[in-house]
Amino acid sequence: MSALQASSLTADNNYFEDFVVGAKIRHARGTTVGDVENQLLTKLVMNTAQGHFNEDFMKATPFGRRIVFGLITGSIVVGLATQDTAENALAELTMTGLKFRSPVFEGDTLYALTEVLGTRDSAQEDAGVVRFKHWGINQDDVFVFEGEREVLIKRRSHWGAK
Repeated sequence: MSALQASSLTADNNYFEDFVVGAKIRHARGTTVGDVENQLLTKLVMNTAQGHFNEDFMKATPFGRRIVFGLITGSIVVGLATQDTAENALAELTMTGLKFRSPVFEGDTLYALTEVLGTRDSAQEDAGVVRFKHWGINQDDVFVFEGEREVLIKRRSHWGAK
């Protein structure tokens, strides 16, 4: 598939030129965190903290139940944001300032919020860099995650987009 064909498969409002500093987005989708995300992925990445997969152990803690591994929470939030922030991405460049502000439990539903912090030219003339701040909130609007991310994003003018 050529770059032009691939470009036509994505939305038409998320090229580099479309991101305005200060713009805020509440992403449309949410997702409920289940057993698979928490236990299976925690074990696949070899996280041995039993607080993520030992219900019996966690009953005796202040949490009273298993908590979701923070990097899974972060991955879900960034994933929810990608439809609006990375459909025309060429590369993920950085992720910094990760903060896990409140525990997430199996059964919680997560949503993503984003602010455009900055834009700048890149060494590639067909793309620019956008810096985003992402937040994750649960079903009760409690902030559970935040982090900043830089993405190399296609320029509309160089990819034949209308």
